[in-house]
This record gives sequence, structure tokens and C-alpha cells, in this order.
Amino acid sequence: MEPLLAIVIGILVALSVFLMLRRNLVRVVIGIVILSNAVNLLIFTLGRLDRGIPPLIASGEYVPSGAFANPLPQALVLTAIVIGFGLLSYALVLVYRAYTEVGTLNVDEMRVAEPPYKGEELPAGVIKGEDEA
Repeated sequence: MEPLLAIVIGILVALSVFLMLRRNLVRVVIGIVILSNAVNLLIFTLGRLDRGIPPLIASGEYVPSGAFANPLPQALVLTAIVIGFGLLSYALVLVYRAYTEVGTLNVDEMRVAEPPYKGEELPAGVIKGEDEA
């Protein structure tokens, strides 16, 4: 089971890196979400995938006997899912706001919203403000 999950995690990471290198801002956000899901799956896999034995300690012992499912990665992944959903909703609101202000989702075309560097020419069609004369 673990080798199959390792392959799935690798595919998800490769897909997320591919999407984050695109010029469309929505694809970048989707890539970040896929990367967070791949990391969640990795953490869950590292915690061992035993379904049969709960992590209970018998009376008179200090540690559980035999192989058991570690509950800590499961709690971490559950917390990360909630945080990832909050990040996704915030990022989508930022993308929508950027689209309404700039009028494009292309990250290269959004460069006109930033102030120019010293000695840099503004792209054609951009109007200079009064303080930039």
C-alpha cells in the first residue's frame, strides 16, 4: 500500500509544481491546493497505515505492544485540511479582487499594478499618475 501511495504523492507534487509554474493565477491557486493535499497524504502515510490495532496501552504497560496506528499524523492532517480550506477561500477572494481591479488573470499582465523599478519602462497603454511624472 505504501509504494502505491508514494507514487500517487509524487504525481500530485509534480502536477502541483506544473500548475504553479503557469501564468494563470487560478491555476497557481489550484496548484497550491493540490500541493497541500499531497503533503497531507504524505504525513498520513508516514504515520503508518494499520487499521486493525488501535493505539491503546494495556494496564501495567508503558507503551503499546506491537504495531499500531499513530493518531498524531491523523490529527495533524485533520488540522491541515481545515487550514487549507481557509487558505483556499482566502486565495480565491484575492484572485477575484485582483481580476476585478486589473482585469486579467495573467500574472505577467498584472505587473502593471506594481510601481516600476528605477529606470524601467512601463508597458504600452499604462497611464502615469501625477506623482510619477
